[in-house]
Amino acid sequence: MSTAQQIPDILSPEFATDPYPAYRIMREHAPLIWHEATQSYIVSRYEDVEYVFKDRHGEFTTENYDWQIEPVHGKTILQLSGREHAVRRALVAPAFRGSDLQEKFLPVIEGNSRELIDAFRHTGSADLVADYATRFPVNVIADMLGLDKADHDRFHGWYTSVIAFLGNLAGDPEVAAAGERTRVEFAEYMFPIIRERRENLGDDLLSTLCAAEVDGVRMSDEDIKSFCSLLLAAGGETTDKAIGGIFANLLTHPEQLEAVRRDRGLIDRAFAETLRYTPPVHMIMRQSATEVTLSGGTIPAGATVTCLIGAANRDGSRYRDPDRFDIFRDDLNTTTAFSAAADHLAFALGRHFCVGALLARAEVEVGVNQLLDALPGLRPADGFDPAEQGVFTRGPRSLPVRFTPSAA
Repeated sequence: MSTAQQIPDILSPEFATDPYPAYRIMREHAPLIWHEATQSYIVSRYEDVEYVFKDRHGEFTTENYDWQIEPVHGKTILQLSGREHAVRRALVAPAFRGSDLQEKFLPVIEGNSRELIDAFRHTGSADLVADYATRFPVNVIADMLGLDKADHDRFHGWYTSVIAFLGNLAGDPEVAAAGERTRVEFAEYMFPIIRERRENLGDDLLSTLCAAEVDGVRMSDEDIKSFCSLLLAAGGETTDKAIGGIFANLLTHPEQLEAVRRDRGLIDRAFAETLRYTPPVHMIMRQSATEVTLSGGTIPAGATVTCLIGAANRDGSRYRDPDRFDIFRDDLNTTTAFSAAADHLAFALGRHFCVGALLARAEVEVGVNQLLDALPGLRPADGFDPAEQGVFTRGPRSLPVRFTPSAA
């Protein structure tokens, strides 16, 4: 096992600017690193990250979330295991797939996308991050839950503070305090709404959560609040970064952008390849329940394991020419890319596979289709710089574009 001294530290400015060269060194020369500052073991190879996520032998837990996310969300489904996890997942999962997604929430997705695009389609220019990506998924989730979209700025502020807390690898006390304040503020906001919704059930997701029952188990007010908090942060930040990432990648590969414009059936390929090439979430932690041997060495029981998705998804032993964005690659299965059988790692794998993967797919399909329809001649504007920012989550800071103005 190697130490972190031979490669750029994951907390360094050099790493934050461009982690991909460091990822390559890790995979090739230091696939298991003890990282003193975060008190965790870092794994970077595809085979090792996949092994941790699939956890076929019960060697890993999500007990790290007790300190990593409970201070901001409260206790969530991510921390549960066994029957308790299975029941809670059965309560929430139906809303994110099948008829509920298609019939109840697809119109919500389409309407929110259209509303945002109509605000700038006649101008000939926009920032696809500021004007669209950062607002779209949060508006969708607020609408799905039946919350007031006028509170968008509060939602965005809350999830930004939560994501900062989750990515606070250096332990900044101000970031930690802001995250914990968010938990209190969000609870004060949500509990009255949950109580009112229990009395007056509607057709929204919050009502579904209030009424849902599996094997005699119902979600408590605290369960529902914590899930809504998790949904806003996980569903907002990741889809925001995914949409920004797709357009960053396509605009810097204009021949692939044109292919997608001509054949919208390629949107799934563009999304899957973006999840592999520039995933919105670059690291997810687990806890070792027993001593575990991976390709780079042995991890003791009770240790925190930092899985580098951004590194594993560019592993040359798994993907040909991994540092090339190619929506036509034949070693990434688009058919399974949004299911627990995915062969990229951006949604994790195993029993904690992202419950919102199909929601994200629906948002991306609608968003890309509507943007391409409404913005003919879409191209980078002066000052276009698709460089990513972030360490825990990553995405482009801004994407200024030009296009031929069109009427709503």
